[in-house]
Amino acid sequence: MEQSRMDKLSAGGIDVQEALDRLMGNEKLLQRLLEKLLSDENFEGLKAAFAAEDQEKAFACSHTLKGVFGNLSAKALFALFSRQVELLRAGSLQEARELMQEAEPLYQRLLEAIRAYEEGV
Repeated sequence: MEQSRMDKLSAGGIDVQEALDRLMGNEKLLQRLLEKLLSDENFEGLKAAFAAEDQEKAFACSHTLKGVFGNLSAKALFALFSRQVELLRAGSLQEARELMQEAEPLYQRLLEAIRAYEEGV
């Protein structure tokens, strides 16, 4: 992968080399995962679950996002959603909801970086 494209993803919070190592150097797989995230509905589902006070749905969405961010080596989001999953597991819906204030800008920055990366394809 060319450095300028790696830099775009890095600006979004992805450790590109770690992600590629995890995917055994398969850039096409990384690209598919990035594309899939752009259409993923779990973040919006999580916000809706918090609005509805639906702890079960919030846990499912948060847990899925944690896995996605782990696979992409989006370390800050992975750490944040790891905390959120644990809070939800412990029944702390309000504390878990409060993490969304921190998650939203990081998530939007990641999506913008993926879009910038996609433009260079």
